[in-house]
Amino acid sequence: MSYLDMDLLSFQLSLLSAWSTTVLGLAVLALGLLMHWVKNKRRSNYPPEPFPLPLVGNMFLLDFKNFPESLAKLRTRYGDVFSLKLFFEDTVVLNGYNAIKEGLVTKSEDTADRPSIPMFEHLGLHNGIAFTRYGQHWKEQRRFALSTLRNFGMGKKSMEERVREEAGYLCSAFQDEEGCPFDPFMVLNNAVSNVICSIIFGERFDYTDSSFQRMICLLRTMFELEAEPFTQLYKPFPWLMKMPGPHQKLFSIQRTYLDFLETIIQKHRQTWDPAIRRDFIDVFFEEMEKTKDNPSSSFSEKTLLIVMADLFVAGTDTTSNTLRWSLLMMLLHPHIQEKVHEEIDRVIGRDKLPTTEDASNMPFTNAVIYEVQRYGNILPMALLHMTCRDTNIQGFDIPKGTTIIPNLTSVLKDETIWKKPYQFYPEHFLDAEGKFVKNEAFIPFSAGRRICVGEQLARMDLFIFFTSLLQRFQFHIPDDQPRPRDDPVFTFNLSPRPFQVCARVR
Repeated sequence: MSYLDMDLLSFQLSLLSAWSTTVLGLAVLALGLLMHWVKNKRRSNYPPEPFPLPLVGNMFLLDFKNFPESLAKLRTRYGDVFSLKLFFEDTVVLNGYNAIKEGLVTKSEDTADRPSIPMFEHLGLHNGIAFTRYGQHWKEQRRFALSTLRNFGMGKKSMEERVREEAGYLCSAFQDEEGCPFDPFMVLNNAVSNVICSIIFGERFDYTDSSFQRMICLLRTMFELEAEPFTQLYKPFPWLMKMPGPHQKLFSIQRTYLDFLETIIQKHRQTWDPAIRRDFIDVFFEEMEKTKDNPSSSFSEKTLLIVMADLFVAGTDTTSNTLRWSLLMMLLHPHIQEKVHEEIDRVIGRDKLPTTEDASNMPFTNAVIYEVQRYGNILPMALLHMTCRDTNIQGFDIPKGTTIIPNLTSVLKDETIWKKPYQFYPEHFLDAEGKFVKNEAFIPFSAGRRICVGEQLARMDLFIFFTSLLQRFQFHIPDDQPRPRDDPVFTFNLSPRPFQVCARVR
């Protein structure tokens, strides 16, 4: 065969290969279109959705660096209730107060489940409270956690004294900076952590404890990694978790975190006396003993480990994040800080430690704290829900097993509810006479059956910590630094960008 013939044959084979690839691509596209058509025909009352691509679905429409903004754009086109296909997963997004209230409160039983999250299940993190499927295990553990937290003072004077004592340590740590610029991240996390630690572990950690500071930093990195786009691949392709990649760093941090808690459990086991209740762990041990002959009981050391992990994160991250937002807002709005100072001086003075009883006489300070939560929007999409039965929300049929995203941003930044939704404006929670008013659309702790377990504790922490700091200090931007940015960083939540503050004793 001549070189010319060989070239001709090669050209023909190339054409055939290109034609085959094109035909295959068209066939896949046609199959995707057919499946989409069949699905929509079968579920004619299913919420509207963008057209999904084969395999990836609507993933290409989402910006994982600013997920809330992606949902806001889709809402303008598809309405308050719309659906997405995330790889192979059916997902429905609820927007606006009415849709979220119906989905999480009115239909709370229908939407109380949690979707599978392989990167958590990999280490058993779905066996606690936060990410556990809706069923007997979850009901048992949530009921126990609420009861035990209340018995150890949540919402009571005894717990308030612990918070006030920790607020004293926090103010001392701020004063030790002697008015020099510093990043408040670590010390705020440590202070808030110590409150929940005193309940769970029966101890607090000194602000100079290097091992505890390392744990706080690891948790921060863990949240950042969990929000990365690569984590979305594990649900359709769980085998990827066994491959090398950035997720292995995430798993390593998660294991380190669990090892830290496991060490505390083992120390408690060695010193446990059934006649003495020191903390949450001891009460859990009691329950394990009571139910040891019940094969259906959810009380085990494995469950204790994950419940502790849930409570520690829930009792630390959102509250400390909110306090960081509060200091940032005081830096950026000195006239508001001045009004808070005036109210504190008038109602409490500068010598008496604040108590929760003072809150009823401090409408402006209360309004500032609530507005920080609304504006900061810490958990913009709460935690994902899933329907555990077929249901109907806002007239749309949503089948069992559908992931639900409650877009809390759409409520906390709703232009029809809030006068200045994208500005920091404490007057959102004040009436014409300056009295504090609540708004039913204020749902930073989510709503329904899955509402935050530690809401009462968080409210107490926020008021006492914030008021104690503002009673003692005047906060300002360091002289040699630019004005801090107020646009958030989206990871697992919405948090302020790193900033420094100067705290001058008043």
